[in-house]
Amino acid sequence: MTDLAAPLRRAAPALLGYAAVRILGLAVLAVWSAARGKSAYTLLTARWDALWYTRVADLGYGYEVRLPNGDVHSNLAFFPLLPWLERALHAVSPLSYADGGFVVSLLASLAAAWGIFAVAEHVYGRRAGVCAVLLWAVLPVGIVQSMAYSESLFTALAAWSLYAVLTGRWLTAGTLALLAGLTRPVGLAVVAAVWVAGITSFTGFGSRAGRSTAVTPSAATAAPSFVRDRSAAPAPGARSWRCALGMLIAPLGAAGYVLWVGHRTGKGPLGYLDVQAGWRNGFDGGAAFARFVGEKFTSFPSALAGVGLIVGVGLVLWLYVVGVRQGQPLPLLVYTGVVTALALCASSYFGSKPRLLMPAFPLLLPLALALARARTSRSAWVVGGVAVASAVYGAFWLNGSGPP
Repeated sequence: MTDLAAPLRRAAPALLGYAAVRILGLAVLAVWSAARGKSAYTLLTARWDALWYTRVADLGYGYEVRLPNGDVHSNLAFFPLLPWLERALHAVSPLSYADGGFVVSLLASLAAAWGIFAVAEHVYGRRAGVCAVLLWAVLPVGIVQSMAYSESLFTALAAWSLYAVLTGRWLTAGTLALLAGLTRPVGLAVVAAVWVAGITSFTGFGSRAGRSTAVTPSAATAAPSFVRDRSAAPAPGARSWRCALGMLIAPLGAAGYVLWVGHRTGKGPLGYLDVQAGWRNGFDGGAAFARFVGEKFTSFPSALAGVGLIVGVGLVLWLYVVGVRQGQPLPLLVYTGVVTALALCASSYFGSKPRLLMPAFPLLLPLALALARARTSRSAWVVGGVAVASAVYGAFWLNGSGPP
């Protein structure tokens, strides 16, 4: 407990601020939903993707829906870690599968906030770490962090894996990357970060990435004992085999599930791509998204939405460029680049793209650094105002007809 107390105290302002923002969001959602005669809890746990996850937890894989246009929606598209956890909680408690998904998301969102704090503190200091967590909490789609979806679980695993990479904890990094690969297809981004960091460790290429693996005094108290390693400076030989083993472990989760789906469908290693094609998901370099944006300019009211989409994409790309110029560690840049590319260049449901970008939390680090340099009162007003707007938007969004 003493090992956990110190890092908890250090992260407490970030975690308390995060909890306050999420409570505000849930309260506004409850009031808004009640006014519309809907159940906020049902919106969080028993609609859209949440239903697919609970169905996997309850009945396993093999369920599919055939649409009139010939598309086949198979539950093989959903990675297994969240359903496994829902099933485990259901087995040891009176919680339903949907309840289990909600509990997992709540706990995982706090773990994600702590991981984001640890990463941001390691790179820019404690104040920036607190600001990064608050900015992640007040994202317009932040309500998804409290839904029985896999985004919070994935972000928690990704953030702590990246922190382990930055501090040279290769076995922890590889294990968490494996679990991230069992959570969402974008787990490939975590694997890529581990591999790039490992290669730079072996070759010495990329001085910034090399420096990022040194354990700083603040980093030593930023993480709980299950992430910190008591052997803070292992011998070079130990580092080498730990790094190699971490790199070997990292892709096993994603690769194992994809290969299993291929075997299950009888379509070989590319079988998972066929499953995703049934959902009209694929990687087309952003062509479908560009057409979607272009179609917004066919009439005046929708043209405003088109302008907003272009501005939003431009902001994402600008934040990434600023992160590069500020010298973010290479593993963070690789992770963020892969998450962003998969989100923007996939031919998936376009309304979900903001949600798909949510795990790319390093995009927020330039804003967090700027907020950390501002006066505390000004930062508090900015975060408070955005938190209210985010809560209102989240309630409006979830009470709409389409999936987030």
